[in-house]
Amino acid sequence: MTATRSTGDGPGPSDQYVQSLVRGLNVIRAFDEDHPEMTLSEIAAATSLTRATARRFLSTLVEVGYMKSHGRWYSLTPRVLELGFSYLSSLSLPEVAQPYLERLSQEIDESSSVSVLDGSDIVYVARATIRRRIMSVTINIGTRLPAHLTAMGRVLLAAQAPEDLSDYLRTLPSDAPTERAITDPAALRTELDLVREQGFSLIDQEVQEGLRSIAVPVLGRRQHSVSRNSDTPPRTVIAAVNVSTSASSLSRADIVDRFLDPLRRTSAAIADDLEETRRGRG
Repeated sequence: MTATRSTGDGPGPSDQYVQSLVRGLNVIRAFDEDHPEMTLSEIAAATSLTRATARRFLSTLVEVGYMKSHGRWYSLTPRVLELGFSYLSSLSLPEVAQPYLERLSQEIDESSSVSVLDGSDIVYVARATIRRRIMSVTINIGTRLPAHLTAMGRVLLAAQAPEDLSDYLRTLPSDAPTERAITDPAALRTELDLVREQGFSLIDQEVQEGLRSIAVPVLGRRQHSVSRNSDTPPRTVIAAVNVSTSASSLSRADIVDRFLDPLRRTSAAIADDLEETRRGRG
C-alpha cells in the first residue's frame, strides 16, 4: 500500500480555470517520498507534459526558489513548505490537535493522527507516533491515503451531504490493496450508514494487512441557528482522529474497549479548544 500520489484530477475546468497554474502545481506534486529527485523525462511522464513544457515549468520553479537542479536531476527546496504552512497556519487545527494527540499516544501507547478530507483522499495534518512501526508506508504531515479504505476517511465520508456522497460513490476506485478492502459502492454505503449510526469507524486490515484502526469525528460548530421549538441540528464534522494498532496484538472488540473512550475524549478536547481559539480570534 502506498500513499496517494495525486496530480490534480477533478471536475472539468470552469471559465476561470488557469491551466498553466495547475500544471505548475502538478510538477511540484509529482515529487514525494518515493520520488525525491527526478529527471526531466520522469517529471514529464509523471505530469503528462511534453519535455519542452515540463522544462519551462521547472526553470520557472528553479528561478523562484521552489526547486533546485543538479546535473540532470531536479528536487524540491525547503521553500516549498511555505505553500503548506500557509494552510496550516490559517487552519489552527494542527497546532491545537498536536498536544492532545501526544497525550493520547502516551496514554494508550499507540500512534494517533488527525486528518481532513480533500477530494477522494484524507490528508494527515497532525500526528503523534510511537517507536514501533506498523505501516509499510511512512505517514507524515501531508500524507494522502484513499478515504474509503481508512477509518478516518469513512468517518469523514459518513458526514458528507447525500448528493456529495453519491457523487463520490459513483467514482469509487475498484482496486483493493487487501482481500478485506471494501470497493463495492453499495457495500461501502452500508458501511458508512453504520459509521454514522455508531459514531466511529473501525477498519480491519483493509488498507494494509496486519493493520487495524479506529477513528471518531472532530466536531465543529452547529450547521445553523436553532429556534426554541426545533430539534438541535447536528454539528459539522471538520476532521477525524484515529488510533492505529497491529491486528496481531488486539482484537476488534479489544480495540473498541480500550481506545474508543480515549479517542472520544481527545476529539471533544480538540473541538472545545478549536472553539475557544475561534472565539478568541473573533
